[in-house]
Amino acid sequence: MTRRRRRYAGRVTDRLDPARLDELWDFADAAASADRFRTEIASAPPVAADELRTQLARALGLAGRGDDADALLDSIAPDDLVVRARVALERGRRRNSSGHPDEAAPHFEQALELAQSAHEDFLAVDALHMLAIADQAGSAEWAAQGVALAEASADPRTHRWLIALHNNLGWLHHDAGRYPEALAEFEAADAAARAHGSEDQQQIAQWAIARALRSLGRRDGARAIQERLLVLRPDDEYVTEELEALKE
Repeated sequence: MTRRRRRYAGRVTDRLDPARLDELWDFADAAASADRFRTEIASAPPVAADELRTQLARALGLAGRGDDADALLDSIAPDDLVVRARVALERGRRRNSSGHPDEAAPHFEQALELAQSAHEDFLAVDALHMLAIADQAGSAEWAAQGVALAEASADPRTHRWLIALHNNLGWLHHDAGRYPEALAEFEAADAAARAHGSEDQQQIAQWAIARALRSLGRRDGARAIQERLLVLRPDDEYVTEELEALKE
């Protein structure tokens, strides 16, 4: 495992390398991710092992093993700020996915405070992203804070959050009927996806732009984008549904 040595509160700790974490995760296969985390934990130094346990808990939750995820989180008693932030994040995700966003929000707020204290921009933006989901009344404000922090960060990995944050803000505007504002956010998500994202994220961002164009009555532009996407994603039902809607 690649280690990063970081100093918090006057002491040096062995950190989990974020790039390695990205390699271990496959959100489309939580069970396989959980197996990889178990293997990695066995050879990890203590702090990195605790970080990995929080991700194992997340994978267990995604795999439908919520009780096991909760028990694992309860077993982690860290002093390290980053591990504490990760535990708070995963406790919040567990509450949110269980249908209790009001109980999740305080965990996300705690994670935000801890991540900022540790100068971990990626985790802080993750917490803001989750607050925007859990706290519907403050969703736009939390997402805007996330955008500001991500844009100001010197960490390239943190910049990837701009894709999701702008997309979420776009849908908030779109659902409220503010279509020009929605289009601007979707275009910002598209720019972020081109700079930092995968081909799939770029195509999803293009789809959202086309959807906003349809809402604005700019059907020719919307149709042109969806027809390009159909070539790339011939089995995507969302693309075909939009093309059908554009025939009406």
